[in-house]
Amino acid sequence: MIMEKVTVLEGSEAVAEAVKACRPGVISAYPISPQTHIVEAIARMVANKEIDVEYVRVESEFSAASVLAGASAAGSRSYTASSSQGLMLMTEVIYASVGMRLPFVLTGVNRSISAPINIQIDHQDTISLRDSGMLQFYVESAQEAYDMHLAAFKIAEDPAIQLPVMVCMDGWVLTHSYEPVAFVDQEKVDNFLPQFKPVDFLDVQDPKSWGSYAEADVLMEFRYAIHKAMQEGKSRIREILTELSDITGRDCSGLIEAYRADDAEVILVAMGSVAGTIKDAIDDIRDAGQKVGLVKIRCYRPFPYEDIWMVVKHAKVVVTMDANISLGSAGAIGMDLKAKLFGKPDAPIVLDCIAGLGGREINKDTVKRIVRKAETAMKDDAISFEPEWIDLNHEIV
Repeated sequence: MIMEKVTVLEGSEAVAEAVKACRPGVISAYPISPQTHIVEAIARMVANKEIDVEYVRVESEFSAASVLAGASAAGSRSYTASSSQGLMLMTEVIYASVGMRLPFVLTGVNRSISAPINIQIDHQDTISLRDSGMLQFYVESAQEAYDMHLAAFKIAEDPAIQLPVMVCMDGWVLTHSYEPVAFVDQEKVDNFLPQFKPVDFLDVQDPKSWGSYAEADVLMEFRYAIHKAMQEGKSRIREILTELSDITGRDCSGLIEAYRADDAEVILVAMGSVAGTIKDAIDDIRDAGQKVGLVKIRCYRPFPYEDIWMVVKHAKVVVTMDANISLGSAGAIGMDLKAKLFGKPDAPIVLDCIAGLGGREINKDTVKRIVRKAETAMKDDAISFEPEWIDLNHEIV
């Protein structure tokens, strides 16, 4: 039996504790709600000399990402956190950092993007960075946020991957709620995540270039190398998550988590804190005799379509619950999954639901209504090419 220290604390503080345990060399900080408590907690650790780190207070999120890029290029384990408009301001630097293969870690605290101004939860901010080449992981709880940050640095720094990683956690619901969180002993963390030893870094004795000019004869190859690292990195990510599971005794392995899906005719696909609500609803629906399950996406980029297919291939209907929208098209998970299931023999119908934008409530009744829509589609064998907007108020429109 694995014994760990269990503490009831805010989700933001759990992330700060995980970051401290990973021993970064540089942390840049710019506050934006609901991310602020993470960098505030780390600032207290620095003031109390609990962590030996270069803590850089910057004047914008663009600067925060730029500090990480420079620190990472110099060979330092580096970290920051941001949300919403702050992530948008970082976008230029994130794309450049991916191209330069800089392996830092960023916590993306999910919050709606303006305008209109809304500070509640949805995934539009982090999903807007899905094509950057940064790896993305979504967590359900404060405990999973703690665990995933331990894994994130190891994944980012793996020689076969060498890319920035973003751990995405829902604002307020996870960052500002209190939960029991089990910490891993520092010695075990150090064994799991040794001191960062970069292969490539700025060195006057061995000059190298980052972000150099690339014409049409090589640009495609650079992009393909990133894509290849992400696709082939899936197996390494699984290994790292399995190794962490062995240390913690918690099952945080796998790019996805399947819940009561073995014999399910209807399978919901979602990510983030809403997964807990969906699990509760599924328990109720199962008690009523209906075969319903869940696929929780833990790793969104690279997209784990192989893992999802192995779970959903026997289902009749798959419902994606997207807390985002690619305006003029559909939700991100819905588009990804439809594309990857195209041509699969006897693939299930995929219904894309847009749900929870701007923090609109998703409760058990919401989930049950979605399941009823799926059952209607299953009976009618109806394929919809447009997303279903859950609880849309047409009077406002």
